[in-house]
Amino acid sequence: MDRTLVICKPDAVERGLVGEIIARFERRNLTIVAAELRQVDEATAARHYAEHEGKPFYGELIEFITRSPAMVLVVEGPEDTWKVVRTMMGPTNPREAPPGTIRGDLGILFTENLVHGSDSIDSAEREIDIWFPNLSATR
Repeated sequence: MDRTLVICKPDAVERGLVGEIIARFERRNLTIVAAELRQVDEATAARHYAEHEGKPFYGELIEFITRSPAMVLVVEGPEDTWKVVRTMMGPTNPREAPPGTIRGDLGILFTENLVHGSDSIDSAEREIDIWFPNLSATR
């Protein structure tokens, strides 16, 4: 079994979409093994988005993820669960996301795209360690 990190970002929490998003993962037979509603602090946000430090949009990422609570999840499923989750999320830009994806059905803005999902098993390991240090990406 593999695990991956999912963040229902502040816009998903503000719009009351966390239940819908989690339900989609559960209907896909993925298991939520950890979940916590968190007010993300700047230090954690900086660790999470370290690969983007120095890019023009970095400050906006930090400001957005720290503006109000986010629901942080570890999702478990078969091999390459991160790929399943990323497919379910759809492309980053909701205008390009097909119907049936989280962003395609529920997203509005490119800068507020509801969810984050790890983009590889290595990213999942790194990100789970940041948010849930007692868990790992594989079981």
